[in-house]
Amino acid sequence: MRACQTFAVLLAGLLVAGASPPPAEPNLEWDQVANIRDAATRLAALQRRRGATRAYEFIDACYRTHMLSEEYTKALEACIAQDYMETQVLALVYSRVPPDALRQQGAPSPQVLANAMGHRITAAFANYKVPVSYVEAFKELVDEHGFPLFYKTLFPGSKMPSGDNPSSPQTEQKPK
Repeated sequence: MRACQTFAVLLAGLLVAGASPPPAEPNLEWDQVANIRDAATRLAALQRRRGATRAYEFIDACYRTHMLSEEYTKALEACIAQDYMETQVLALVYSRVPPDALRQQGAPSPQVLANAMGHRITAAFANYKVPVSYVEAFKELVDEHGFPLFYKTLFPGSKMPSGDNPSSPQTEQKPK
């Protein structure tokens, strides 16, 4: 299961959890697109320098720090965007590795990665009673403005995955 499919499961979970009156949209005092792009750029630089494990450690620390706030914040939103982008890329990479090889390396399956991300993101949005409509719009912004930037920074010269098989990046052909 791809990370974006898990986002659909997340939305369904938030709908079930939100049986009470719908919460109000967060009162944003920041430019979401700029925040998402900045989060993508910073995380890609970290991962290129220190690897995926350090990127996940950074995201974990980000959640633990910013979930202490009483309000939904720009910084927490950046954590969520980074988690979603990192998990998409790792699930994409791991989907190309045979399951036996992942087990031998002690690496999680793409499904495990996506499920864990879904739990983290659900907890973050639910904690601040963020409405599903906001979550859907946020996901679209990350898909449009964050993930392409993050992916291209990590894999220069590779085409963005798209279509029916997004786990098959292909090297761009340079004109001669």
